[in-house]
Amino acid sequence: MATAAGVVAIFMWGMLAVLTVNASEIPPFQLLTICFFVSALLIFVKRLLKREPLTTPPKLSLTQWIATVGGLFGFHFCYFLAIRFAPAIEVSLIGYLWPLLFGIAVASQATRIFAIIGGVVGFIGCALLVIGGETLGIDLQYATGYGLALACALIWAGYSWYMGDAKTQVEDIGWVCGAVAVFSLLVHLLIESTVLDLYLSAWISALLLGLGPVGGAFYLWDIGVKFGNRPLLASLSFATPVISSVALAVFGINPLTTTILLAVALIVTGALISNLMPKYFVKFRTVIR
Repeated sequence: MATAAGVVAIFMWGMLAVLTVNASEIPPFQLLTICFFVSALLIFVKRLLKREPLTTPPKLSLTQWIATVGGLFGFHFCYFLAIRFAPAIEVSLIGYLWPLLFGIAVASQATRIFAIIGGVVGFIGCALLVIGGETLGIDLQYATGYGLALACALIWAGYSWYMGDAKTQVEDIGWVCGAVAVFSLLVHLLIESTVLDLYLSAWISALLLGLGPVGGAFYLWDIGVKFGNRPLLASLSFATPVISSVALAVFGINPLTTTILLAVALIVTGALISNLMPKYFVKFRTVIR
C-alpha cells in the first residue's frame, strides 16, 4: 500500500500540466502560496474529522526543518528561477534527472550498476516526451538556468532520499507546507504583483493543485519513500511526463502521439532493468557456481 501511495503521488504530478492551464494567470509564487496553504490545511481537516488535537506541533529537529522546508521550497524556487534564465524544455529535461539520481542513491552497492543503466534508459524515454521533437542546443548564455535546473534535480532527489530515512511523521508535512507557504508569500510580495481578479476556474485549479500535485501528493510521496519500494518508485517517476502527455491529450489540449508509446516502452524497460535484473543476475551467479 505504501508503494501504491507513492505511485498515486507520481500520477498527481503527471496531472500538473492539465491543472495549471487554467491557473496560468496566477503569478508563480502567489500560486505556490495558495497551493501550500491548502496542503497545510489538509492535516487540520484530518485531525478535525478524527477529533484529534488540532494544534499538536511537530517534533522536528532544526536539521529536519531545514531539510524538509529547504527541499520543498528550494525545489520550486530554483525551478521558477531556472525558467527565467533558460528555455523551459532544457530546464525540464535537466530537472528530470532526479529519478536517476534518486534511484542511484537508494540502490545497494550490488544493484547500483543496474540502477544506473535502468535509470539512463528511463531518462531517454522521459527525454523523448520533454523534447517533443524540438532541437536542443547547449548555450552558455543559459548557464545560470541550467545550473538552477540541476539544483532542482539534486534537491528533489536529496529530499526524497532524506525523507525515506528521516524519523519524521507523515503528518509533519502539513506543518512543513505551512512554512513553505509563508516563504512563498514573502517571495511573491518581493518580486510579483498580486492578482486577485481571476476567473472562478483559476481559483478552482489552484485549489485542486493544492489538494493534488502541489500539496496532497507530498503526503503520499512521504508514505511511499518511507515505507514503500523506493527503487521502483524512482523508476516509475520517469512516467510523470507520460501521464502528463496522455492527460493533455484526453482533455484535448495536445494530440496523442506515437512518441508516448515509445517513451512508455523505454521507461518500462528501464524499470525492469533496475528492479528485476538484479534478482535474475543473483540467480544466474548462483547457478554457475
